[in-house]
Amino acid sequence: MKITGLVLRVLILTMCFTALARAEIMVNKDYSAINPPQPTETGKKIEVIEFFYYGCSHCFNLEPILEVWLKQKPKDVEFRRVPIVFRDSWVTLTKAFYAFEALGLLDKMHHDFFVAIHEGRLNSTKKAIAAWANARGVDAKRFSDAYDSFGVQSKTQKSTKIGRDYNVTGTPALAVDGKYLTAPSMMLTSGNLINYRKFVRVLNELIVKARTARSAQPELP
Repeated sequence: MKITGLVLRVLILTMCFTALARAEIMVNKDYSAINPPQPTETGKKIEVIEFFYYGCSHCFNLEPILEVWLKQKPKDVEFRRVPIVFRDSWVTLTKAFYAFEALGLLDKMHHDFFVAIHEGRLNSTKKAIAAWANARGVDAKRFSDAYDSFGVQSKTQKSTKIGRDYNVTGTPALAVDGKYLTAPSMMLTSGNLINYRKFVRVLNELIVKARTARSAQPELP
């Protein structure tokens, strides 16, 4: 059979794309190793942590990507969010996250709160957030009490420490099983745009990597 120039070019392109799809992820390019590795809180499940900040536009842009991924994530993976505090001005929104969590309202409020900040221009003050929550059926005093509680204060302080422990330098960033750290900002195209498809692929491959590392560890008696 005679191979025409067009067919040959198609074959070459197919092989190139296949090689690209199977290309191994690279440390210090697609992800970094967390040194030292951090303890996880998920027992036998692989832990995936999203480090984020409500005021971060890149975190807001990642939300729909994560929502799709969460519906398809492996059953042996447990996902949790950790708001990071890089500066004092970030404390208010971090405390709001933990206040919603303390009230059992995080799943209900998280997405809408993100939208209110980035599309509704919600002011990041305790008073404004309490009024916003109250308009959605949350008693203002209950929110204020949770916001000022010792538990929320402690978790907010812990957020500052955990960011340092994981060597998080920007948001959003995702840690896999306390061993690997990746971020959408590591997946830039030649046009300086984020390649979210590659980011999801890297995240999934890091989960496989973490699963393999776990299976190689001897079980404790």
